Amino acid sequence: MTALFKNWHSKRAEKKSGQTMEERLNTIRAGILGSNDGILTVVGVVFSVAAATSNRLVIVLAGLSDLFACALSMGSGEFAAVSSQADSEKVAVALEKARLKTEFDQQMEEVAAFYTDRGVSPETAKAIAAELLAEKPLETVLSVKYDMTLGHYVSPISAAVSSTFSAALGGVFPLVALLIFPVHYQYLAAILATVVASALTGLLSALFSQGMVGRAVWRNIWVGLVTIAIHYGIGLLF
Repeated sequence: MTALFKNWHSKRAEKKSGQTMEERLNTIRAGILGSNDGILTVVGVVFSVAAATSNRLVIVLAGLSDLFACALSMGSGEFAAVSSQADSEKVAVALEKARLKTEFDQQMEEVAAFYTDRGVSPETAKAIAAELLAEKPLETVLSVKYDMTLGHYVSPISAAVSSTFSAALGGVFPLVALLIFPVHYQYLAAILATVVASALTGLLSALFSQGMVGRAVWRNIWVGLVTIAIHYGIGLLF
């Protein structure tokens, strides 16, 4: 039994050449948030301006300006936030590396407790902890306490690129609808484009997170429609 746990734990903690699941999910999360934000902010600006003027060029320029601003804002925000997370992970690595030198027995107890909490007998848990800490002490502690893989940190650059690109792509939907449809149908087309883009974002987020597809899709659609209504109402007031 000890050998089985050792093999399982070693596979989790082993440093790989590819990305870990956490790294991939971090990039996907940033992309989905960026896409959703790009759709809603652009369509919001478009309908706010449309309520105040019927000049198509002004409306498109306002939407295009917001598209670039939103994409850059999302990218820079993700870079700052994920950089802080990566820094925290590196601090945790340094802390646990020092604790292994000064508090090794306590680290042994914590690793053993990890297994006893999962139904392993105290004797077996101690044997597993001893074997793991003898071969890969830092990898073991990081995996047990933080579910981290040594040498793999969330990437601020990946998150920033994913969010920037997705925000720009999401915001393009209502803008393209405004440009390619006749003037009499441009706002209806922009609403339909927002519904399609929001539904697609909800679908992708549910698939990647293994969530409820129908609920995610409808939630995004309603949020998009409410956003349009609020911004159009604000535009009418001013």
